[in-house]
Amino acid sequence: MNRVVHPIEVESYRRLRARLDTSHFPPLTRAVVERVVHSAADLEYADDLVMDEGELAKAHTALHSGAPVVVDVEMVAAGITRRETVCRLGDAVAGPELTRSAHAIRLAYEQVGPGALWVIGNAPTALEELLTLDAAPALVIGLPVGFVGAVESKAALRESGLPAVSNVSEKGGSAVASAALNALLYHPVPHTEETL
Repeated sequence: MNRVVHPIEVESYRRLRARLDTSHFPPLTRAVVERVVHSAADLEYADDLVMDEGELAKAHTALHSGAPVVVDVEMVAAGITRRETVCRLGDAVAGPELTRSAHAIRLAYEQVGPGALWVIGNAPTALEELLTLDAAPALVIGLPVGFVGAVESKAALRESGLPAVSNVSEKGGSAVASAALNALLYHPVPHTEETL
């Protein structure tokens, strides 16, 4: 993907790296950490985020091979400007045992099936619902924000064994969730030599 980087972003990253040493992170982890920190202007994310480089590499391949990207809210979709996303919140209905966000996740799974990248930055109940499905995701970016259920839903994601990007604290939100996906989207695809 050829992307023109604005001089303000270049300067922002220069200042970020002057204040935070990210050189010890492997490439995709570094890309995610830096883009999340950049999106929130919050250096604490460097110690708060949890991810695995091998899982990120597989997700990077899936993303660049055309795997669907599902988001929990339109605010996350708005932050992902170079890729079509699926958001079913507009079609979802709350019920006595199901929040509207959780119903939207069910609808999205019915639409895309297994193998998608899921980007959840708003509702802990969306992440909780995803964990009940047999979604076999390429990656779950689980960064919902809030004081009720956010920490617990992210802990459940890490305990699930699914490939994931999460964080330990209450922090999160649409901007950082879309930033984590964009880090993988903008990261170069390695060129491979075909053997005859």
